Amino acid sequence: MPYFRHRSHLPFPPEHVFAWHLRPGALTRLTPPWMQVREIERQGDIHDGGRVLLGIRQGPAELKWEAKHTAFEEGRLFRDEQVSGPFGKWIHTHRFLQADDGGCLMEDEVEWAAPLGSAGRIFGEPFIEKELERMFAFRHARLRNDLDLHARYGFGEKLTVAVSGSSGLIGRALCSFLETGGHRVLRLVRKGRGEGVPWEIQRGEVDAGLLEGVDGVVHLAGESISGLRWTREKKKKILESRKAGTELLSRAVAGMQRKPKVLISASGANFYGNRGSEILTEASGPGKGFLAEVCKAWEAATGPAAQAGIRVVKLRTGMVLSPDGGALGTMLLPFKVGLGGRLGSGRQYVSWIDLDDHVGLIYHAICTPGLRGAVNATSPYPVTNATFTDTLGRVLGRPTIIPVPSLGVKALFGEMGEALLLQGARVMPEKAEESGYEFRYPALEDSLRFQLGKPEEG
Repeated sequence: MPYFRHRSHLPFPPEHVFAWHLRPGALTRLTPPWMQVREIERQGDIHDGGRVLLGIRQGPAELKWEAKHTAFEEGRLFRDEQVSGPFGKWIHTHRFLQADDGGCLMEDEVEWAAPLGSAGRIFGEPFIEKELERMFAFRHARLRNDLDLHARYGFGEKLTVAVSGSSGLIGRALCSFLETGGHRVLRLVRKGRGEGVPWEIQRGEVDAGLLEGVDGVVHLAGESISGLRWTREKKKKILESRKAGTELLSRAVAGMQRKPKVLISASGANFYGNRGSEILTEASGPGKGFLAEVCKAWEAATGPAAQAGIRVVKLRTGMVLSPDGGALGTMLLPFKVGLGGRLGSGRQYVSWIDLDDHVGLIYHAICTPGLRGAVNATSPYPVTNATFTDTLGRVLGRPTIIPVPSLGVKALFGEMGEALLLQGARVMPEKAEESGYEFRYPALEDSLRFQLGKPEEG
């Protein structure tokens, strides 16, 4: 039976790393973003022989994978085994060993068998071994990054944070990160959409009583700006979902008896409009165009919270990089099949940020009392569309020789395509860096290789 082991050193006590794995959100944080996995059902916990049923998307189909926990030693190890699923056999032991320096030797050991008997062994084993190395390298890197980030702001104080937009790309990552740090997360959800704090933007309703005593509120909800051509109705939804939702939440927290210390409200780097190669910081004025107007109204809607004395941080977010969704998730398929290329002139700037850095910057904003007002949530190294295209192609090992002319973009996507794909701004995270945030992935290629599980060869 094939046998796989991955070990790395973490500068934290084994019991600390072990506790991280037992908290809600750990599975989400450890799942590589290029794998489309969802948790369908969970019964019991790791320490009592619990089971988990996962759905793994493979093209148009979804594979079911059920695993049970079969061994547990507090602070030292736990084990899970496949009950049913894609492997002929799967036994995964997580070990947490004491290092000589007091840190943890984190070891993942997997005994596995390929499906389909001898045919699977011949054709499947080399591929599976490569994928296991890729997956566990990512898991250990993210685990260390998350533990480092929590340590930077102190492991002691546990916060209660309310999050809107918790089912989105950024919200899912943020909530699982906070939970693995031992923090309590309250999700704002539409009525009938699961457990959490109910709210209805169109009706102007939110159960503010359930938010009493929270330490911070992170507002990420809003109508998607991509995916469809912008009709008059779509543009109205984009504006109203942001303005009305932010105003509703801002007034709710302003009227609370025990107000949160901070409201972090999403905004967009589109605030600056189409500005060519001009270097833009938080001190730069707003631009022109539909999205710039949306961002101005969005940010203004936080006024009631600021007037009530709550510290307000408005994150002007660039393109968030993760294959799990967003712009990168959309463009991966054409790039993988060799159809990627620059858009229009390719000279327009792309202000981007790694998803893990975006989560880190939100946490930094929660934990940094002196940070307030507009904060650019972008990497310190924005690039042109042509550079972005070449870098993504290089990471994927695919050619990028098929440009898409501006007229083609406009014909396909109309105003949306022009605003999101052909226009750009060179946005710098001046306040983030001045306030002490340290970017984990400031360089585009490093971010893409991490998020896509494509380490540099050699």
